[in-house]
Amino acid sequence: MEILNNFPLLAGFAAIFFAQFIKVPIFFIVSRKWDWRLVTSTGGMPSSHSAAVTALSTGVALDQGIDSSLFAVSSIFAVITMFDATGVRRHAGEQATVLNRLVRDFNRFVNEAKDFPKSHQEEKQKKLKELLGHQPIEVFFGGLTGIVLTLLLHYIFM
Repeated sequence: MEILNNFPLLAGFAAIFFAQFIKVPIFFIVSRKWDWRLVTSTGGMPSSHSAAVTALSTGVALDQGIDSSLFAVSSIFAVITMFDATGVRRHAGEQATVLNRLVRDFNRFVNEAKDFPKSHQEEKQKKLKELLGHQPIEVFFGGLTGIVLTLLLHYIFM
């Protein structure tokens, strides 16, 4: 089971799990509400995508050195992933917000125009996921989470 000795891989997975779990208490501090769905959702603070790719790159740097080709590949992969988290995915989430509002307004209009069949409202609407991407600060703290967690794991286990 040599895969269990792959420090960059384990650091990346640890960063994902840590970043996803820590979203719950951070959300509670901000809103005073517990939302355990955040453990499996996209978006939010910190970015688990950013945590994962920076943990991977930091692990590769510690394992292979910053002059290695593998570190170059993981670093470019991290930059692209983090850029995407604040760009395309974030804008897709903003579009989902607008589309959800249009669907809600359209359904209200139809309700006022005529009676819907007496089926459940959930069957009539399909809400798009709005929390897809990240604010730049979420990506920054996700990246910082990955780096710090990986350095801590390296100190403890290596």
